[in-house]
Formats: sequence, C-alpha cells, structure tokens
Amino acid sequence: MSTHTNTTTSDADPTDAAASATPSSLFDRVLVVTDGGDAGDAAAETAVRLAARHDASVDALFVVDTATHWDVVVEREENAGENAVETVADRGAAFGVDVRKRFRYGHAHQEVLDYADVHDADLVVVSSTKPTGLDRLVAPDTLAPRVQREADVPVMVVGPNDA
Repeated sequence: MSTHTNTTTSDADPTDAAASATPSSLFDRVLVVTDGGDAGDAAAETAVRLAARHDASVDALFVVDTATHWDVVVEREENAGENAVETVADRGAAFGVDVRKRFRYGHAHQEVLDYADVHDADLVVVSSTKPTGLDRLVAPDTLAPRVQREADVPVMVVGPNDA
C-alpha cells in the first residue's frame, strides 16, 4: 500500500507579502494609571514613549480611591491627581502625543478596568512598588496585580526604576 502526500507549492516568495504589507500599530490608545509618585512617573514615561513609537494617544487616569480615603483626604488626593495627570500631559506634549486627562472616584482597580473597557484601551500601563513592612499584611493585593489579573487587555506593570 502506498501513501501519497498532497503538497502544494507556490511560486510566490513569502517575503514579498511581508514586505508589501502595511505596518499596523500595536496600540491606538494607551491607558496609563498615574499616582504622581516615582513609580507613577516611570509608568507615565513608559506609556508616552510607547504611544509615540506607535502613533497612539494616551489617557492619563488618576483614581481617587474612595474605598481607602476619608472625605478629608479626597481634596488633597484631587490636587495630587491634577498634578499627576498634568505631568503626563507635559510629557506627551514633549513627544507629540495626544494626552487626555481623566479622573475617577471609586474602587481604584474597578475604575481602571471599567475605564479601559468603555474607552477601548489597547494597553494599560500601571505602576507598582514593592510593598514593605506593614503594607504586605494590610494591603497585600495592590492595584497592579488586581488590574493585571482582571483586565481584558494587556497590562504592563512598571516599577520606579523601569523608565
């Protein structure tokens, strides 16, 4: 009994298709979650540079986490948030990247996930610092791992020394 393998050959060079293909951007919209700290600044720098490289826009999001802040602290957080998103906008301007400044109030991880979904983010860039001391016991599940676990889009976690 003989076996016959059906093979198809093509005269087309496979590199021709790759060469003639129009390059497409990986990201059209990058969401960066900023907190104004060193890690947040590194995340902002990373997001803006990626957006510039891929001709994408950036949404700079600051969330006042009402689950962990009392009303007295909210005003101070709002001021910090204004400074944080303004810093991202300044970086964007330096790289020719359109930056939309956004604020949300609520549970931080849920607000980030909802925003990314509603605004069709292609990538979420979020900062992370290594929890130390009491923080490891009191708040072992920080924003970055929660967003990373639950997001429907890719998530890039940036530390303070990563930019």
